[in-house]
Amino acid sequence: MTKTILIVTDNVPDQVNGVVTTFKNLEDLADFAGYRIVYCDPGQFPNIACPGYPEVRLCWPHGISKKIKAIRPDFIHIATEGPVGLFARWWCERNHIPYNTSYHTDFAKFLNKMYGVPESWTWWYLRWFHKNSHRVLVTTESIRQELVTKGFKNLRVWARGVDRTIFNSTYRGDTVAGRPILLSVGRVSVEKGLDDFCQLKFPRATKIVVGDGPYLQELKRRYPDVIFAGVRKGRDLARYYAQADVFVFPSRADTFGVVNIEALACGTPVAAYPVPGPQDIVEPGLTGFLNNNLQLAVEQCLTLDRLAVEDASLTWTWTECWRIFEENLIASSVV
Repeated sequence: MTKTILIVTDNVPDQVNGVVTTFKNLEDLADFAGYRIVYCDPGQFPNIACPGYPEVRLCWPHGISKKIKAIRPDFIHIATEGPVGLFARWWCERNHIPYNTSYHTDFAKFLNKMYGVPESWTWWYLRWFHKNSHRVLVTTESIRQELVTKGFKNLRVWARGVDRTIFNSTYRGDTVAGRPILLSVGRVSVEKGLDDFCQLKFPRATKIVVGDGPYLQELKRRYPDVIFAGVRKGRDLARYYAQADVFVFPSRADTFGVVNIEALACGTPVAAYPVPGPQDIVEPGLTGFLNNNLQLAVEQCLTLDRLAVEDASLTWTWTECWRIFEENLIASSVV
């Protein structure tokens, strides 16, 4: 008999971010293992755009209790700490229903950068939100260690993967663009550190930003020498990764960055800051370099063997991601 996993998320299905990417890539693996994944998200309730972040939808999830009961999930995983996740947590606690959660985003840094919210306030809320979770799935060992120091419990490292039928080095070829080609991919928002990328100084280099977001027009105004390619997906995105000489990840606020391992799978080394996320992904001197001097990290990446980069990336698989997720499921017994 097929068992149902309910994913409660504050992301709408067409958002381009690591949370959506992760669960979309687990759907087929779950189906093969005898599960079906269903979602409860803001698109199922009246919602509005988040101020300063229009692709994020805010809602008051009235009726979420009936929705969960109608789904009758065998397992509940609360993926985010926003309004939908909060109401689902309240319902589970009220009805003594066990659930798992996951920690995807450094909200303390994000909310402080975007809205000036003191980091201590956010950490208090996050500790409270996750304290009764059967298992808190986190992206990397560095994040796990950080959360332990913040008072979190029941933590489990949950790896990510990459679809190698799409992301590989076969798309690399000759290009008329100036070299080196430096690439950054992701949501174009102020907390992503994209000013640091756009300000890199390399004579004759081509700098490309792939993605969209609330900071895009400001970046276009400030950096007319940078190519802004918009949102790219699938094999189109893989071509950008493969054609690039270095993938630059300038964010200090992400907990992982799936885009990093997508780039590595295409044989493109990663230059990033030495912060959680990149620290757990990049093997310095083999798949990239980490340095607070981002320009130096890029220069060092240009010396690396791309075939070695691609080979070293083979450890990142969605099969392993699913194995960890399934291994930690807790029966919810919703009737």
